[in-house]
Amino acid sequence: MTLLTELPPEIVQHVLGYVDPPDLAWIPRICKSFYHTVKGNTTLFKVVYLNNFDTPPANSNVDWEQAVKNIVRLQIIGRRGRIQDKKNELPFVHDVVISLLQNAATDTERVRSTTHPSSRNAKLLSSLFQDETNQSAFLCRSLIYERARDEYTSDDYSHLPPKLHHQQSAHLHCLYGVPMLYAHPESHRTRRSKMGPYACSKVYDLRQYTENTKWGPFMDDTTDRVDWEKVEAIMLVIGNNLRKLGLTKFPVCKNFWESPFAGTWPGSYKPLPITREPDPLELQDPYGVTGTWLRVVCFLDYTDFFAYNFTDERLPPHVPRPAIDVGEATRLILMKIRVTRIEPPGPNDGQGLPVVHFEGISRSLDDSYDENANSDLRGMRGSVRLTREGEVRWTTFSVFSGVERWRSESVQVGGVKSAKGIMGNWFDKDFDPRGPAGPTAFWKVSDRVTESGGYRALMQDFLPLIQDQPDESTDDPSHSEDDDEDDDDEDEEDEPGLELEITGISWVTWTDD
Repeated sequence: MTLLTELPPEIVQHVLGYVDPPDLAWIPRICKSFYHTVKGNTTLFKVVYLNNFDTPPANSNVDWEQAVKNIVRLQIIGRRGRIQDKKNELPFVHDVVISLLQNAATDTERVRSTTHPSSRNAKLLSSLFQDETNQSAFLCRSLIYERARDEYTSDDYSHLPPKLHHQQSAHLHCLYGVPMLYAHPESHRTRRSKMGPYACSKVYDLRQYTENTKWGPFMDDTTDRVDWEKVEAIMLVIGNNLRKLGLTKFPVCKNFWESPFAGTWPGSYKPLPITREPDPLELQDPYGVTGTWLRVVCFLDYTDFFAYNFTDERLPPHVPRPAIDVGEATRLILMKIRVTRIEPPGPNDGQGLPVVHFEGISRSLDDSYDENANSDLRGMRGSVRLTREGEVRWTTFSVFSGVERWRSESVQVGGVKSAKGIMGNWFDKDFDPRGPAGPTAFWKVSDRVTESGGYRALMQDFLPLIQDQPDESTDDPSHSEDDDEDDDDEDEEDEPGLELEITGISWVTWTDD
């Protein structure tokens, strides 16, 4: 019988190309022949990578050997049993996750009922972060989680920039895409450990809305860098409200808010085919603006908002306000927008892509007429551009009776043309220091844009998305609190009186805590 080592080198390399990546580390130890076959063999590492993970974009400059070794190390870290044995690896985990998502597939078959393609990279990451100790070690390390776990000290509230590990953890959490609504994912969940009140204390604190932050989710300096802790807080507030209302049982929300790493990479938006021909401006738009978008806006009763922000107690600028747990309203809005103009980037923009302007219409999905949602977006009513950091910044204006009233500043999670969508802050267009302000998110559900701009035309595109039966099941382990019999009966998932009602085309969306 012929030994494997006696075969021609090209056949040996072909065979070794099908081993699991972790096994590639052991093969050189078997014999000198295998050692020389594997050591420094870039082609072999490339074959192993491509046989197990997504094919990177054509313009990617991948170090194949290092990429395989990094993924193997990531898996080894994830298998460690104790949180304290892995939490110091956060910087490495952050960088490898970013790399895997940057190189995730954009040309594979679309996942059913979603707007993103299948990805082996995303599947690997979803499996890794299914482990609740990994969630605690890497996704729940920002300052608001430390506050909820009583792990902070007064030294944490210095005038220094945000700590790097806080930002890295929040960034990973946003890319993971499923709000971790408890401070201790790996242990007992009670009302006291709920993250909603701590996230609200950040998104409804007017001190977060400054000229430097552009009143959006950016750092309070002159760098225009994204503040991922703000984005994380926005995700927590909106995700918590959607879950309370039962909206996450419907595919149009569940596939964006309950599926880990669902389209959180550049170029992941992949819609159903449409019959119309795109106009010339659409072909020049790198952001994929034109189409139908679903938007969520959350806000406090203004009496609660004012009382929370304007108290007799004067807190230092960097000391967070206390957790707030009062009723919020949640408004669902359907938007149809179309590219109107494309221009070169300005001196303060990222120079890699142009600035795209758009206009369109928006309509509330609530029974009652709401002038704040039912607005005509005309002229320069919105724009998309790159920041100097390379993130995607969206600016929108809500206009009624020809007058701008509300503005939002947001960032696209996952990068250019990601399916995950956009999260940010809404506020008065004149930057009123008395507010109101709050969180918002919107994501693209279709490329369709009808010529008619009426309410009926909007709903004709949207109704098929909500006519599927609600999905009572979930694959996400972060939802196991619904089955936790030791939760002191304080879990508020699907509380009576908070259920979503669908009456033809209306969504009742008021919550009352």
